[in-house]
Amino acid sequence: MGAVGTVIYEGGFNKSVSNTASCDTAKKDIATGNAVMDNIETSNTAASHIATSNITTATKKGRFAPSPTGQLHLGNIWVALLSYLHIKQQGGRYVVRMEDIDTQRSKRSLGEAQLDDLEWLGIEWDEGPRVGGPDGPYWQSERYDLYEAQLEEWRKADKIYPCYCNRARLHSISSAPHGQDGIAYYDGKCRHLTEAERQAMEKTPSWRLKAESRNYHFTDIWQGEHDVMLQPEVDDFVVRRADNMFAYNLAVVYDDIAMGITEIIRGYDLLPAVAHQLWIYELLGAQPPQYGHVPLIVDEEGYRLSKRQRSITIKELRESGYSASMIIGRLALQAGFVKPGQIDLQTGLTVNQLLAINFDNLSLKLHQIKLTNFDIEI
Repeated sequence: MGAVGTVIYEGGFNKSVSNTASCDTAKKDIATGNAVMDNIETSNTAASHIATSNITTATKKGRFAPSPTGQLHLGNIWVALLSYLHIKQQGGRYVVRMEDIDTQRSKRSLGEAQLDDLEWLGIEWDEGPRVGGPDGPYWQSERYDLYEAQLEEWRKADKIYPCYCNRARLHSISSAPHGQDGIAYYDGKCRHLTEAERQAMEKTPSWRLKAESRNYHFTDIWQGEHDVMLQPEVDDFVVRRADNMFAYNLAVVYDDIAMGITEIIRGYDLLPAVAHQLWIYELLGAQPPQYGHVPLIVDEEGYRLSKRQRSITIKELRESGYSASMIIGRLALQAGFVKPGQIDLQTGLTVNQLLAINFDNLSLKLHQIKLTNFDIEI
């Protein structure tokens, strides 16, 4: 391959720039908030079956996409609250999507309970389960045929390949030092198997998307400027697991495109996933969203809050006597939206009372925030 392709993304609209485009032109595009795509080739088959949203392309849309594998906890609501408030301040629409592709752990009953919690807290969505919308269905388990169709297009275009490596081999590869934390790297072994070698394999394969050499630049709302790189083989990543389950990166990007999502606010731990997801956006010929990665909520010892810990779920807090406004008020205090003394912790704050908050907040630029204003058992 020739020169490494570069995408400069600033949260505006994409446009193509030829290889001979001048540096001055590129700088001008950055200054005006446009995204510049240099030496990028998109798949000829990209996204031919992705539904076009009935909402105007000028509409800003944010989303909250929990996995129904347990009750919602404070870390989940932290992201839901920030994503809701940020998009509503811009006059945008808010989407809730249930990411229940983990067939081993996801339960519809848990998803319904999560929706109950969101409604109880006062977080309302414009599109999603219970309210419908133009880009449904909004449960990923009802969208399998769409993911399968995309994989079939990639198979025909030789964009993906079967991987027969077992867990032990993959662990030994990913444990070697490569680059960003949180990314499982590969060595490309199965990318070069002949058809005869593949036919001789007995193990059910996973499917990997072929990466190409790319340098991506993007600006995160709170984490600032980032440059991330993709390399062939090393960054070939799984889009369908050996147990036939669709991978997170495929489903989440496909659905964000199909649902017209323009802004993604999520936890800091997902920042390393951006490079792989930008590659899928590029292959599908779609504009990436504006990313905003917020600090993780951790306990006093620095451990990330999770569904496995006790007494931090919304259900348990509600049953212990917390009102919705008390929970929202304490999270607002933790985020630095209000200062101690400006809020009655027994009364709290409603979601609507926070719609005018200032998001230019130093607390949101941190990597984690310790939860100290809840009397919780961990």
